[in-house]
Amino acid sequence: MIRRISTKWVLAVLAVVILPFLGFAWYVDAFVSHRFADDVVRYHLLGHAAELAERLDRLVEERRQDAQVLVAVPTVSYALTEGDENVFRSGVESLFNRLVAQIGASDFVIAIDRRGSVVHTNVRDSVGVPVDPWTLDAIRRFPWAEQPWFAEALRTGAASLDVAQFGFVHEDAEVPVEARYHFGFAQRVLGTFDVLGPVETVGLVVTLVPWSAVQEEVSNYGVRRRRDTPSDVESQNIYDSTYAWVWGSDADTILAHPRRELYGAKVSEEPVSLPQMVEAARETRWGMYPDYTFNGIRKKAAFRHGHSPEDGGFGWVVGVGVDFPDIYGPIHEITTTIAKASTLVLLVAIVVTVVVARRTTRPVQDLEAFTRRVASGDLDAQVPVRGHDELADLARSFNRMTGQLKENRAQLVEAEKDAAWREMARQVAHEIKNPLTPIQLSASLLKRAYDEESPEFPKILDRTIDVVQRQVRNMRDIAQDFYRFAGEHRDPVPVDASEMLDEVFELNAAWAESEGVQLARDGAVNGAAAPAETNGSRYVVEADPDALRRALVNLVSNAIEASDETGGEIRGAVERRGSDVQITIRDTGRGIDGDAEEHFFDPYFTTRSSGTGLGLAIVRRIVEDLGGSVDLHNAEEGPGAVATIVLPHHALPHDVEPDGDHS
Repeated sequence: MIRRISTKWVLAVLAVVILPFLGFAWYVDAFVSHRFADDVVRYHLLGHAAELAERLDRLVEERRQDAQVLVAVPTVSYALTEGDENVFRSGVESLFNRLVAQIGASDFVIAIDRRGSVVHTNVRDSVGVPVDPWTLDAIRRFPWAEQPWFAEALRTGAASLDVAQFGFVHEDAEVPVEARYHFGFAQRVLGTFDVLGPVETVGLVVTLVPWSAVQEEVSNYGVRRRRDTPSDVESQNIYDSTYAWVWGSDADTILAHPRRELYGAKVSEEPVSLPQMVEAARETRWGMYPDYTFNGIRKKAAFRHGHSPEDGGFGWVVGVGVDFPDIYGPIHEITTTIAKASTLVLLVAIVVTVVVARRTTRPVQDLEAFTRRVASGDLDAQVPVRGHDELADLARSFNRMTGQLKENRAQLVEAEKDAAWREMARQVAHEIKNPLTPIQLSASLLKRAYDEESPEFPKILDRTIDVVQRQVRNMRDIAQDFYRFAGEHRDPVPVDASEMLDEVFELNAAWAESEGVQLARDGAVNGAAAPAETNGSRYVVEADPDALRRALVNLVSNAIEASDETGGEIRGAVERRGSDVQITIRDTGRGIDGDAEEHFFDPYFTTRSSGTGLGLAIVRRIVEDLGGSVDLHNAEEGPGAVATIVLPHHALPHDVEPDGDHS
């Protein structure tokens, strides 16, 4: 439970200021930022996939035009027509070498006759270095006429050569993997114009474009392509992990990728295993891939198909992807900024609130401290007054209150002393009244026996003298008890509760007889002793005998007074209840009024016109001092009331546990 006002103030500031701020930050992060990021990434990927596909389509078209330009040069036609020794051979080689060197877009330019034999080829590469003899020999030995596109090119005039390894790079050559792949174009070469007959096909010109041109577009894509100078600052943004790839027209074979080891791998098979991407690329020409995970990193990607073979392309599928951490890097930066701002605002709010709360609660704390001093009895304590606000008014009122309390304290002490003496006098009078009643009744009975010259007079005299002596001794003990009440207590001793109840019944026998009330104990009437076998140590309790006797006398006296109009019977019993001894006194009188039952043990409460109302209060104090309990209630069956005293049993060394009978 929160008790301090300062803590409540801090929590209130958090609830009113910080929680809405955090809620707004969560909304920005969860809805605005993420939704905005998803839209940005979607358009970014789709746009760049289309851009890269257009760049590759443009590259393919430019290389196709190179081949078309070559076949229009008459020298090439003459060279294919005249055979190996014609004068145009050196000119064609020079033309092919200049084309490779100036444009730099083709590795090999080859002239092939209709039979598939190589007639001419470039003998120098793009930097002017002679082509090694092994490569030239491989070009001449390649089975050109057996290729499926060869006959198509001779028939239709042109054919496209999809990316493949032609084997023109030696296996032992240390070159990048993309240098072993080429794509190209075959253009039909027609003979020179002849007025005597139709123009015939004399061969083909084949241009082989290095695949490195495509791989370079893929490798340099994204931020690497856009950034002029490298940055030393590491940051997460949408370009850092953007990368591209090229698949074949089957939308399943990897042709170009930043990771060269994936060349030729199937997307739907190991080690890639992303069949859902293949399915998406085959369903439409342009769109988003499903989100996927590759090498443990979640990614998002888009794709675009290039021009189909019918439109002059190869039908390659261009893909552009980005890692999720880079997608949401800016969002995380925004979230981090919001978190830092929230933390700063929270700290400032807490500091300001604590300072204000302490300045506000300090007078309250001072008031609490001085209240404790006043409660401990220091009525001279005065709270320091600061300011003129409500707390200052409260401090002034407190100081006035302590002054008034100090003035009234002396009067209260005197009044309490007077009340204490009056209560003590009432208790003494009440305690003395109980013994005087049986003395008066016994004396009256003795006088009547004397006046009537009863033959029982000697016995009545002896019994009366005995009662008088006991009650006088009882009054002496009462006086001694009130002396002890002032600060001295008698140590408890083992007392037989059954014998004590017998004694109390015997003391009140004459009074009960005069009121027409029978006293019964365990089947005996008017105080007769209980059978010996039912008494003994099993009913022993530890108590002050005189105090316990006085408590029982008060209960029996109340029972007799409750039966003074109806007569009847008062029955007493003592029994064991586990580890307790229970004393029960039941009368057949008028019973207890329901509203008064719960107040019977309150001091000064009485239902009679006479008496002080201290009897049952004294009984309860005596029994509770002995560690027991007392109860008074109406009988469950029949008229009357039942008084019950329960005291802890005091076991003697020779005790044997009882079977549960009572006396």
